[in-house]
Amino acid sequence: MALPDKVKVVEVGPRDGLQNEKETIPAEVKIALVDRLSAAGFVNIEAASFVSPKWVPQMATSTEVMAGITRKPGVVYSVLTPNMKGFEAALAARADEVVIFASASEAFSQKNINCSIAESIARFAEVAAAAKAHNLRLRGSISCAFGCPYQGEVSPDSVADVVRQLRALGCDEIDIADTIGVGTPRHVQSVMTRAAQEFDIAGLSGHFHDTYGQALANIYASLEVGIRIFHSSVAGLGGCPYAKGATGNVASEDVLYMMRGLGIETGIDLDAVVDAGQFIAQHLGRKAVSRAGNALAAKRSAT
Repeated sequence: MALPDKVKVVEVGPRDGLQNEKETIPAEVKIALVDRLSAAGFVNIEAASFVSPKWVPQMATSTEVMAGITRKPGVVYSVLTPNMKGFEAALAARADEVVIFASASEAFSQKNINCSIAESIARFAEVAAAAKAHNLRLRGSISCAFGCPYQGEVSPDSVADVVRQLRALGCDEIDIADTIGVGTPRHVQSVMTRAAQEFDIAGLSGHFHDTYGQALANIYASLEVGIRIFHSSVAGLGGCPYAKGATGNVASEDVLYMMRGLGIETGIDLDAVVDAGQFIAQHLGRKAVSRAGNALAAKRSAT
Protein backbone atom coordinates (compact mmCIF):
# COMPACT_ATOMS: atom_id res chain seq x y z
CA MET A 1 0.00 0.00 0.00
CA ALA A 2 1.31 3.46 -0.92
CA LEU A 3 2.05 5.91 1.85
CA PRO A 4 -0.55 8.67 2.30
CA ASP A 5 -0.21 12.29 1.23
CA LYS A 6 -1.54 13.49 4.58
CA VAL A 7 -2.01 12.28 8.17
CA LYS A 8 -3.64 13.63 11.32
CA VAL A 9 -1.40 13.92 14.37
CA VAL A 10 -3.25 14.10 17.69
CA GLU A 11 -1.29 15.92 20.42
CA VAL A 12 -1.72 14.19 23.80
CA GLY A 13 1.00 15.94 25.84
CA PRO A 14 -1.21 18.25 27.95
CA ARG A 15 -3.20 15.27 29.26
CA ASP A 16 -1.49 11.92 28.75
CA GLY A 17 1.96 13.49 28.87
CA LEU A 18 1.58 15.52 32.04
CA GLN A 19 -0.76 13.35 34.13
CA ASN A 20 2.01 11.37 35.87
CA GLU A 21 4.20 14.37 36.74
CA LYS A 22 4.82 14.42 40.49
CA GLU A 23 5.17 18.19 40.89
CA THR A 24 1.96 20.15 40.41
CA ILE A 25 2.07 22.13 37.18
CA PRO A 26 0.20 25.46 37.40
CA ALA A 27 -2.90 25.81 35.25
CA GLU A 28 -1.41 28.81 33.47
CA VAL A 29 1.53 26.70 32.25
CA LYS A 30 -0.84 24.03 30.91
CA ILE A 31 -2.96 26.72 29.24
CA ALA A 32 0.13 28.25 27.62
CA LEU A 33 1.19 24.80 26.39
CA VAL A 34 -2.21 24.04 24.84
CA ASP A 35 -2.29 27.46 23.18
CA ARG A 36 1.20 26.99 21.74
CA LEU A 37 0.17 23.61 20.34
CA SER A 38 -3.02 24.89 18.73
CA ALA A 39 -1.09 27.83 17.25
CA ALA A 40 1.42 25.31 15.82
CA GLY A 41 -1.37 23.72 13.80
CA PHE A 42 -2.58 20.64 15.70
CA VAL A 43 -6.25 20.08 14.87
CA ASN A 44 -6.86 17.71 17.79
CA ILE A 45 -5.39 18.24 21.27
CA GLU A 46 -6.03 16.09 24.31
CA ALA A 47 -6.24 18.97 26.74
CA ALA A 48 -7.55 17.64 30.05
CA SER A 49 -9.00 14.77 32.05
CA PHE A 50 -12.06 14.81 34.28
CA VAL A 51 -11.03 11.98 36.56
CA SER A 52 -11.06 12.08 40.34
CA PRO A 53 -8.20 14.33 41.61
CA LYS A 54 -7.71 11.67 44.28
CA TRP A 55 -6.47 9.29 41.58
CA VAL A 56 -4.79 11.78 39.25
CA PRO A 57 -3.91 14.94 41.25
CA GLN A 58 -2.22 16.57 38.24
CA MET A 59 -5.58 16.80 36.45
CA ALA A 60 -7.31 18.69 39.29
CA THR A 61 -6.95 21.94 37.30
CA SER A 62 -8.78 20.62 34.21
CA THR A 63 -11.80 22.93 34.58
CA GLU A 64 -9.47 25.93 34.91
CA VAL A 65 -7.42 24.82 31.91
CA MET A 66 -10.45 24.34 29.66
CA ALA A 67 -11.79 27.76 30.71
CA GLY A 68 -8.46 29.49 30.10
CA ILE A 69 -7.36 28.21 26.71
CA THR A 70 -7.75 30.34 23.59
CA ARG A 71 -9.92 28.19 21.38
CA LYS A 72 -8.81 28.10 17.79
CA PRO A 73 -11.61 27.51 15.26
CA GLY A 74 -11.50 24.02 13.80
CA VAL A 75 -9.46 22.54 16.66
CA VAL A 76 -10.97 19.61 18.57
CA TYR A 77 -10.16 19.86 22.29
CA SER A 78 -10.53 16.39 23.81
CA VAL A 79 -10.94 15.33 27.44
CA LEU A 80 -10.84 11.95 29.16
CA THR A 81 -14.15 11.05 30.85
CA PRO A 82 -14.24 7.91 33.03
CA ASN A 83 -17.87 8.22 34.15
CA MET A 84 -20.99 10.42 34.03
CA LYS A 85 -19.61 12.81 36.62
CA GLY A 86 -16.61 13.32 34.36
CA PHE A 87 -18.90 13.69 31.35
CA GLU A 88 -20.97 16.42 33.05
CA ALA A 89 -17.73 18.28 33.85
CA ALA A 90 -16.58 17.86 30.24
CA LEU A 91 -19.89 19.20 28.96
CA ALA A 92 -19.68 22.22 31.27
CA ALA A 93 -16.11 22.80 30.12
CA ARG A 94 -17.23 22.84 26.46
CA ALA A 95 -15.11 19.90 25.38
CA ASP A 96 -15.39 18.98 21.70
CA GLU A 97 -14.65 15.29 22.18
CA VAL A 98 -14.86 12.88 25.08
CA VAL A 99 -12.55 9.90 25.39
CA ILE A 100 -13.53 6.59 26.96
CA PHE A 101 -11.08 3.75 27.50
CA ALA A 102 -10.76 0.00 27.88
CA SER A 103 -7.95 -2.53 27.89
CA ALA A 104 -7.33 -5.36 25.47
CA SER A 105 -5.89 -7.32 28.41
CA GLU A 106 -8.18 -8.91 31.02
CA ALA A 107 -5.32 -8.97 33.54
CA PHE A 108 -4.66 -5.25 33.09
CA SER A 109 -8.35 -4.42 33.37
CA GLN A 110 -8.67 -6.36 36.62
CA LYS A 111 -5.47 -4.92 38.13
CA ASN A 112 -6.08 -1.38 36.95
CA ILE A 113 -9.82 -0.84 37.47
CA ASN A 114 -10.93 -4.02 39.29
CA CYS A 115 -13.37 -5.26 36.66
CA SER A 116 -13.48 -7.25 33.44
CA ILE A 117 -13.12 -5.68 30.00
CA ALA A 118 -16.82 -6.27 29.30
CA GLU A 119 -17.82 -4.65 32.60
CA SER A 120 -15.57 -1.64 31.95
CA ILE A 121 -17.13 -1.06 28.54
CA ALA A 122 -20.66 -1.50 29.89
CA ARG A 123 -19.90 1.29 32.39
CA PHE A 124 -19.26 3.63 29.47
CA ALA A 125 -22.60 2.99 27.75
CA GLU A 126 -24.24 5.91 29.56
CA VAL A 127 -21.34 8.25 28.77
CA ALA A 128 -21.40 7.20 25.11
CA ALA A 129 -25.15 7.76 24.84
CA ALA A 130 -24.83 11.17 26.50
CA ALA A 131 -22.03 12.18 24.12
CA LYS A 132 -24.18 11.28 21.14
CA ALA A 133 -27.20 13.10 22.60
CA HIS A 134 -25.10 16.28 22.92
CA ASN A 135 -23.48 15.90 19.48
CA LEU A 136 -20.00 15.47 20.92
CA ARG A 137 -17.35 13.38 19.20
CA LEU A 138 -16.72 10.09 20.99
CA ARG A 139 -13.32 8.45 20.96
CA GLY A 140 -12.45 5.06 22.35
CA SER A 141 -8.95 4.18 23.50
CA ILE A 142 -7.68 0.60 23.85
CA SER A 143 -4.70 0.16 26.17
CA CYS A 144 -2.26 -2.77 26.17
CA ALA A 145 -3.12 -3.61 22.57
CA PHE A 146 0.35 -5.07 21.91
CA GLY A 147 1.33 -6.43 25.30
CA CYS A 148 0.49 -6.30 29.00
CA PRO A 149 2.76 -5.92 32.04
CA TYR A 150 0.78 -8.66 33.82
CA GLN A 151 -0.27 -11.25 31.22
CA GLY A 152 2.40 -10.62 28.57
CA GLU A 153 1.19 -11.24 25.03
CA VAL A 154 -2.18 -9.88 23.89
CA SER A 155 -3.71 -11.47 20.79
CA PRO A 156 -4.95 -9.46 17.78
CA ASP A 157 -8.33 -11.15 18.28
CA SER A 158 -8.55 -9.71 21.81
CA VAL A 159 -7.94 -6.23 20.39
CA ALA A 160 -10.52 -6.78 17.65
CA ASP A 161 -13.09 -7.87 20.24
CA VAL A 162 -12.69 -4.59 22.15
CA VAL A 163 -12.79 -2.62 18.88
CA ARG A 164 -16.11 -4.30 18.09
CA GLN A 165 -17.55 -3.39 21.51
CA LEU A 166 -16.41 0.24 21.24
CA ARG A 167 -17.87 0.43 17.73
CA ALA A 168 -21.19 -0.73 19.19
CA LEU A 169 -21.09 2.24 21.61
CA GLY A 170 -20.86 4.61 18.65
CA CYS A 171 -17.20 5.65 18.77
CA ASP A 172 -16.14 7.97 15.95
CA GLU A 173 -12.48 7.07 16.34
CA ILE A 174 -10.65 4.25 18.12
CA ASP A 175 -7.06 4.39 19.38
CA ILE A 176 -4.93 1.25 19.35
CA ALA A 177 -2.40 1.93 22.10
CA ASP A 178 0.93 0.33 22.93
CA THR A 179 0.82 1.26 26.61
CA ILE A 180 4.14 -0.32 27.56
CA GLY A 181 5.88 0.14 24.21
CA VAL A 182 6.59 -3.53 23.45
CA GLY A 183 5.20 -3.62 19.91
CA THR A 184 7.41 -4.22 16.87
CA PRO A 185 6.55 -3.44 13.21
CA ARG A 186 5.21 -6.78 11.94
CA HIS A 187 3.26 -7.34 15.16
CA VAL A 188 1.81 -3.84 14.86
CA GLN A 189 0.74 -4.52 11.26
CA SER A 190 -1.03 -7.73 12.24
CA VAL A 191 -2.95 -6.01 15.06
CA MET A 192 -3.90 -2.99 12.93
CA THR A 193 -5.01 -5.20 10.03
CA ARG A 194 -7.17 -7.29 12.38
CA ALA A 195 -8.67 -4.17 14.03
CA ALA A 196 -9.54 -2.81 10.57
CA GLN A 197 -11.76 -5.84 10.01
CA GLU A 198 -14.02 -4.52 12.78
CA PHE A 199 -13.84 -0.73 12.24
CA ASP A 200 -13.25 1.62 9.33
CA ILE A 201 -9.46 1.97 9.07
CA ALA A 202 -9.89 5.72 8.45
CA GLY A 203 -11.04 6.01 12.08
CA LEU A 204 -8.31 3.89 13.67
CA SER A 205 -5.30 5.60 15.24
CA GLY A 206 -1.92 4.45 16.46
CA HIS A 207 -0.80 5.48 19.95
CA PHE A 208 2.77 4.31 20.46
CA HIS A 209 5.12 4.51 23.42
CA ASP A 210 8.85 4.47 22.85
CA THR A 211 9.95 2.26 25.74
CA TYR A 212 12.02 -0.02 23.51
CA GLY A 213 12.78 2.58 20.82
CA GLN A 214 10.25 1.11 18.39
CA ALA A 215 7.66 3.90 18.16
CA LEU A 216 8.74 5.53 14.88
CA ALA A 217 9.24 2.13 13.23
CA ASN A 218 5.77 1.13 14.42
CA ILE A 219 4.26 4.33 13.03
CA TYR A 220 5.89 3.65 9.65
CA ALA A 221 4.61 0.07 9.74
CA SER A 222 1.12 1.41 10.49
CA LEU A 223 1.34 3.82 7.54
CA GLU A 224 2.13 0.85 5.30
CA VAL A 225 -1.17 -0.86 6.18
CA GLY A 226 -3.36 2.24 5.91
CA ILE A 227 -3.41 3.94 9.33
CA ARG A 228 -3.68 7.72 8.91
CA ILE A 229 -4.03 9.01 12.48
CA PHE A 230 -1.28 9.01 15.11
CA HIS A 231 -0.92 10.24 18.66
CA SER A 232 2.21 11.92 19.95
CA SER A 233 3.34 14.01 22.90
CA VAL A 234 5.32 17.23 22.69
CA ALA A 235 8.85 16.87 24.12
CA GLY A 236 8.13 13.15 24.60
CA LEU A 237 6.19 13.98 27.77
CA GLY A 238 4.80 11.12 29.76
CA GLY A 239 5.85 7.83 31.19
CA CYS A 240 4.10 4.61 31.96
CA PRO A 241 3.82 3.67 35.64
CA TYR A 242 3.53 0.01 34.59
CA ALA A 243 6.85 -0.17 32.73
CA LYS A 244 10.00 0.78 34.60
CA GLY A 245 12.20 3.16 32.67
CA ALA A 246 9.50 3.78 30.06
CA THR A 247 10.01 7.01 28.20
CA GLY A 248 6.32 7.23 27.50
CA ASN A 249 4.71 8.63 24.39
CA VAL A 250 6.58 9.08 21.15
CA ALA A 251 7.69 12.72 20.82
CA SER A 252 5.65 14.93 18.50
CA GLU A 253 8.81 16.57 17.16
CA ASP A 254 10.23 13.18 16.13
CA VAL A 255 6.99 12.14 14.41
CA LEU A 256 6.71 15.45 12.55
CA TYR A 257 10.35 15.31 11.46
CA MET A 258 9.81 11.83 10.05
CA MET A 259 6.59 12.84 8.27
CA ARG A 260 8.35 15.83 6.74
CA GLY A 261 11.11 13.55 5.48
CA LEU A 262 8.51 11.23 3.95
CA GLY A 263 6.77 14.12 2.22
CA ILE A 264 3.58 13.52 4.23
CA GLU A 265 1.56 16.65 5.05
CA THR A 266 0.52 17.24 8.68
CA GLY A 267 -0.45 20.92 8.60
CA ILE A 268 1.75 21.42 11.68
CA ASP A 269 4.67 23.83 12.04
CA LEU A 270 7.57 21.72 13.33
CA ASP A 271 9.58 24.77 14.49
CA ALA A 272 6.64 25.97 16.60
CA VAL A 273 6.32 22.50 18.16
CA VAL A 274 10.06 22.50 18.96
CA ASP A 275 9.50 25.83 20.75
CA ALA A 276 6.56 24.37 22.70
CA GLY A 277 8.65 21.35 23.65
CA GLN A 278 11.53 23.48 24.89
CA PHE A 279 9.04 25.68 26.80
CA ILE A 280 7.50 22.81 28.77
CA ALA A 281 10.84 21.03 29.27
CA GLN A 282 12.29 24.22 30.73
CA HIS A 283 9.34 24.50 33.11
CA LEU A 284 9.81 20.88 34.22
CA GLY A 285 13.53 21.49 34.71
CA ARG A 286 14.75 18.73 32.45
CA LYS A 287 15.72 18.08 28.87
CA ALA A 288 12.98 17.25 26.39
CA VAL A 289 12.77 13.55 25.45
CA SER A 290 12.79 14.30 21.73
CA ARG A 291 15.84 13.67 19.62
CA ALA A 292 14.61 15.78 16.70
CA GLY A 293 13.37 18.53 19.01
CA ASN A 294 16.64 18.79 20.93
CA ALA A 295 18.74 18.60 17.75
CA LEU A 296 16.74 21.32 16.01
CA ALA A 297 16.82 23.52 19.13
CA ALA A 298 20.60 23.05 19.43
CA LYS A 299 21.12 23.79 15.74
CA ARG A 300 19.06 26.96 16.08
CA SER A 301 20.99 28.20 19.12
CA ALA A 302 24.31 27.53 17.36
CA THR A 303 23.50 29.81 14.43
